[in-house]
Amino acid sequence: MLDPMLLALVLAAVAIGWWLGRRQRTPDDSAQQPSLTRDYFVGLNYLLNEQPDRAIETFVAALEVNSDTIETHIALGNLFRSRGEADRAVKIHQNLLARPTLTAHQGDSVQLELARDFFHLGLLDRAEKLLQGLIHEAHLEDTRRHAKRLLADLLEREKEWQAALEVAQPLIREDDDLRRAAAHWQCELAQQELDSASPSRARKRLKQALKTDPRCVRATWMLARMEHDTGHYKAEIKLLRRIPEQDPDFTALVLPPLRDAYLRREDPDGLEQTLQALVEATRSTSAIIMLAECLQQREGDHAAADFVSQQLSQAPNLRGIDYLVDLYRHQPGLAESQPMTLLKQHTQSLLDASPHYRCQRCGFDGRQLHWQCPSCRSWGTTRPITGLRGE
Repeated sequence: MLDPMLLALVLAAVAIGWWLGRRQRTPDDSAQQPSLTRDYFVGLNYLLNEQPDRAIETFVAALEVNSDTIETHIALGNLFRSRGEADRAVKIHQNLLARPTLTAHQGDSVQLELARDFFHLGLLDRAEKLLQGLIHEAHLEDTRRHAKRLLADLLEREKEWQAALEVAQPLIREDDDLRRAAAHWQCELAQQELDSASPSRARKRLKQALKTDPRCVRATWMLARMEHDTGHYKAEIKLLRRIPEQDPDFTALVLPPLRDAYLRREDPDGLEQTLQALVEATRSTSAIIMLAECLQQREGDHAAADFVSQQLSQAPNLRGIDYLVDLYRHQPGLAESQPMTLLKQHTQSLLDASPHYRCQRCGFDGRQLHWQCPSCRSWGTTRPITGLRGE
C-alpha cells in the first residue's frame, strides 16, 4: 500500500501535469514551456526514485502562482506540514496570501491552512488570531465550521475548557469526537469546582456532561465519588451500577468501590446479587473473581473453584486461570508443589507484563487509565483491554 504522504504527492504531481498540459495549449506562454516541462519530469523522476523532498522542491519551482495553481500550492504546503515541516508550509501559504489574484474564498482557504501551520508550530496566539477572523468573516459556512473546530482544539491545548465549549457548541451534535471531548471538558471544569470546594457547581457540570454525552463514564464515576465522600452509599451504588450500562468494558473499574459501599451498608447479600447480575450481563473476569470470593467465604474453596471453572469453560481468561491456581495451591498437599508454584509464577509474569488499557484510536497502551490518550490526545478512547489477557 502506498504511503499516504507519497500518495498525496503523486496526486499533486498529476495536478501539476494537468496544469502544465493546459499551459502548452496557450500560445503566448510557449517561450517558457520547455523549461517548465523539464522541471515537471525531473520532479516525477525524483518521485519515482523515492526522493519526495527533492520532488516537492522541484514541483514548487515549476509552478507559478495564479488562479489555476492556488489549490496545488495549498496541497504542497500541506504536504510539508504533514511531514513535520510546518515552517516551510508557512512560507508557501504566506506567499499565497501576498498574491492580489486570490479570490475571497481562496484567501479564506489559505488563511485556514496557515492557522493549521501555526498550530503545529505551537504559535497558538497567531493561529487563534487567524481563526477568530475566519469565524467572523469567512465567506463560506464550511470554512467557518473548520475554523471553529480547530479553535476548539487550540483552546483545549491551553486548557481553556469553558472557551472551548462555547466555540464548539454549534458543532457538537454533528461530531461524535467533539461531543465526547465536550463532556470531558465539563468534567475538567467539575474537577476545578471540586478543588475550589464548590460541590454543587461541580455536580451541575457533571450533569451537563452526561446531557452532552450520556455514555460519559467519567462523569458518572465522579458523581459516585462525590456521593461516597458525603457518606451517601446507597446513591453511590446506584451510580456505580449505571457505569456497566454505559459501557460494559468498564465493569472492573466500579467493583472495588461497589464492594466497599455495600460493606459499609452491611449488605453482603446485596453485593452478591449485584455481582451475579454483572457476571450475567458483562462476563467481566473481575466480577467473576469477586463473586467467587463471596462463594469461597460462604461455601469454601471447592464451590469457588467450580464456579470459576464453569465460567472459564465459556470464555478462557488468564486472570481466571491465575485465580484458580491460587485456589488449588492452598489445597492440602499442594501448597509446596513445585509444578503449581511454577505455574503461578508463569501466570503472574504474564499478567504483570500485560497492559490494562488501550486507546482504540492509536493503540497506545499502559496500566493506567487516561481519560485523554497521551499519544493521540483523543478523549474517551482509552478503554480496558478485554479478551484472553484482559477482562
